[in-house]
Amino acid sequence: MEVQTTTSTQSTASTSQTANQTSSDSPLSSDFETFLLMLTTQMQNQDPLNPIESQDFAVQLATFSGVEQQVRTNELLQNLSGGLGLTGLSQLAGWVGMEARVSAPAVFNGSPIELVPDADPGADAAELIVLNAYGQEVSRQALSLGTGTVEWAGVGDNGSPLEPGEYSFQIASYSQGEVTSIQTVPHYARINEARQGLDGIELVTEGGIIVPSDEVSALRAPSVD
Repeated sequence: MEVQTTTSTQSTASTSQTANQTSSDSPLSSDFETFLLMLTTQMQNQDPLNPIESQDFAVQLATFSGVEQQVRTNELLQNLSGGLGLTGLSQLAGWVGMEARVSAPAVFNGSPIELVPDADPGADAAELIVLNAYGQEVSRQALSLGTGTVEWAGVGDNGSPLEPGEYSFQIASYSQGEVTSIQTVPHYARINEARQGLDGIELVTEGGIIVPSDEVSALRAPSVD
């Protein structure tokens, strides 16, 4: 008798431990059991003269099942996204130290910045517009069409050096004296870091500017000073 009692107790404890572990490992399973308990209680306490329709039970069960599947799908997508992020991060590790062509603001520290202006195909004239960190125009100069890259020396319209800081660039295309478009001018910046951000993998340039990795339009080996 004592052996049987001990065995029964151990079996009960083992079953309870397994159930607790399953419940802890699977919150959805626990929620589903709670849902069934509530549904059973609702059936037991329904008004005999006005019972709940069977279709209502089916709707409740289908609704919970749909929510359960959506939660599982979200968990799988989150795990997949995390795995892809780590894979992409390892691939972009080789970008560190390279020069990327980006359209984000550039940090001027006294050294020239290499720009890649691209005027409209039908333009007969173009201007380079330089804006400071507050979006104020600090310089405007004529550009020769089809010159490829341009080095911006960081000087204003009067030829005096501009203060170090963040600057962004635009190109205004003209046709017969009329502005046809104003577009952002990309520049080359050295990459110091590749990291996982909230919205995906992001790159940090030498000046501390954060750029999403999918906004890099070209990559090259660093130029020799």
